[in-house]
Amino acid sequence: MFNIVEKRKIFFSISLVVIIAGIIAMVAFGGLNADIDFTGGTTVYVDMGENATENDVRDALKSVNDIKISSVQTAEDNQFIIRLNDVSTTVRDDVTKALAEKYEKSSVLSVDNVSPTVGSELWGNAAMALIIAIVLMLIYISFRFELLSGLAAIIALAHDMLIMVAIYAIFRINVNTSFIAAMLTILGYSINATIVIFDRIRENSKLMTKETFKEITNKSIWQTLARSINTSLTTLIMIVVLYIFGVPSIKEFAFPLMIGIIAGTYSSIFIAGPVWSLIRGEAKDEAKKAKKANK
Repeated sequence: MFNIVEKRKIFFSISLVVIIAGIIAMVAFGGLNADIDFTGGTTVYVDMGENATENDVRDALKSVNDIKISSVQTAEDNQFIIRLNDVSTTVRDDVTKALAEKYEKSSVLSVDNVSPTVGSELWGNAAMALIIAIVLMLIYISFRFELLSGLAAIIALAHDMLIMVAIYAIFRINVNTSFIAAMLTILGYSINATIVIFDRIRENSKLMTKETFKEITNKSIWQTLARSINTSLTTLIMIVVLYIFGVPSIKEFAFPLMIGIIAGTYSSIFIAGPVWSLIRGEAKDEAKKAKKANK
């Protein structure tokens, strides 16, 4: 049986490589590629009046100066949502003219503005929601198991969040409110998978009194491995289907969920248990093993 706990440095290193790559990408690009939900900007709803694609819309707007297209999404048949940087009334008129030059039947249905102040409030609210969720989970896990197990679970959750942020930073994917909603969803999903393993560790600790905690943790992970992989795989299949066949707004939510499920499954199996074993004090395990050998 492969000793997951004993080989934890391998799994820790894999995670660190991804996280460090994300940090480097953030430094190189000046942060995450935040959508106008956070930075402020203008959302234009247009009806092209004829068949068109998202690339067609982008091509039609190439001639307009002073705009930065954050995203173009299909809303309904021939209707699109264009997210731009904060632009003046004159520039909006230029957008309308540029579309009309290429698509005579096109029309602007509505224009909405998001101020930078609202964007910063969203960042603050998102951070507060994540902190509150993590603190409540720490209290719950500590009460159900022990404080050190709670700390291990929170480290695993932080791992999941950092992996999601790293992937978005590396590939310059727009970060919007759907990403924050997905992060909160993954917090609940990942902690559930971790609790299953921790519960098995607690049960085995009562039965395997002669085993070290490291050995108990490794056996518990293997005993719950099939359950962890099967549950995550079935969930992931559904999310992939939603991503392939869903509308753009669903895809925005499904993509970070896919990353989070993979990261959460990985952390539950390869991070949470080994971290608990590490911070619980493996010196105690060594003392217990020595005592058993002397007998």
